[in-house]
Amino acid sequence: MARVTNQQAGGGKVEFSARIGRTALAATFAMAARARALRAAGHDVISLSLGEPDFPTPPHVVEAAHDAARRGETRYPPLAGTEALRAAVAEKYRREQKLDIPPADVLITNGGKQAIFNVVMALAQAGDEVLIPAPAWAGYEQTVRFAGASPVFCACPQEQNFVLSPAALEAAITPRTRLLILNYPNNPTGAAIDAAGLGALAEVIRRHPHITVLSDDIYEHLLFEGEYATLAAVAPDLAPRVITLTGVSKSYAMTGWRIGFLAGPADLIRACTVVQATATSGVCSIAQAAALAALTGDQSHLATRAAAFAARRDLVLAGLAAAPGLSCVRPRGAFYVFPDISGCLGKTSPAGRRLETDGDFAMALLEEAHVGTVQGSAFAASPHIRLSTASDDATLARACTRIAAFCHSLR
Repeated sequence: MARVTNQQAGGGKVEFSARIGRTALAATFAMAARARALRAAGHDVISLSLGEPDFPTPPHVVEAAHDAARRGETRYPPLAGTEALRAAVAEKYRREQKLDIPPADVLITNGGKQAIFNVVMALAQAGDEVLIPAPAWAGYEQTVRFAGASPVFCACPQEQNFVLSPAALEAAITPRTRLLILNYPNNPTGAAIDAAGLGALAEVIRRHPHITVLSDDIYEHLLFEGEYATLAAVAPDLAPRVITLTGVSKSYAMTGWRIGFLAGPADLIRACTVVQATATSGVCSIAQAAALAALTGDQSHLATRAAAFAARRDLVLAGLAAAPGLSCVRPRGAFYVFPDISGCLGKTSPAGRRLETDGDFAMALLEEAHVGTVQGSAFAASPHIRLSTASDDATLARACTRIAAFCHSLR
């Protein structure tokens, strides 16, 4: 593939690798940056574009980090993670995922995003295909393209509550399929899948032994309805080719601590460890001490915060019901709402913008009504927008009022 050339001042040229040309920054970052710019210009902007809990990190977790620093735990950490944290993660997987995974088969990563990067880079290369049920978090596609492989989207329509069907999975599989990524509860839709649904997908996966599965369960504790299930526990016979991802970012409000977990078969974990050794080496020792405290300390806040996110979901759904042209599926987990905006397209905004795409709608909503969202096309699903519900009730209520008023104003 051709390199990307950048003409610099003074006549010099810098040739970037082909992977830079095929990889773009996520729209979530772009929309958040535009919201910050409008706010800096004096506008009262409500930004619902980033998926980050507004709750603080639990105090005992912060104290554990302080204590670790005072004890001098500031040296290079072990490549795969500290023994104590890997043991705690193994126990967490036994307790919550119902998986019997030894600490040696656990890898601590620099956030969930590096965990995904490790898996994709370890398994996929040019000529390979990676199946991504869509709507999907944009980072999956970006990472697959960066690795030189091809993302293949499996449509999960709103009429099916955004859940992957066995038929859609079967239809997407080819001899080139290397990896399937499952993400439930889902970003951006909040869709969830139960044990029966995973069992039906497992029947398809059994027929294709060349496929490995990454089960991204990062929103595991933010499930409002039904019982949590994960593929390796539902189908133990598939466990040798399933790698399960969790972490502390979402459930424990620790996004900035950058701690993710991978657990699975020893050969896959070893391969992912090689990738990590090449990219970053080990994870911040102080952050690992914090994560250890999160997993081994009081867990009562998990249910309390999940209940708060469920109430926020209901508040937003009620608020958006007053917005003509929008229709929403009730999310079962995570902290997003993903309304269909097709009823608003083909119309004109108060500033005279013709809204032909969900990108047009999201930008007009931001610049005219000062509510930041992300267009569904960024998640391989148009015409939608994604709203994060990770804000306080008053902020969410104001945002919904603005969205409804904006929709009413379209002509």
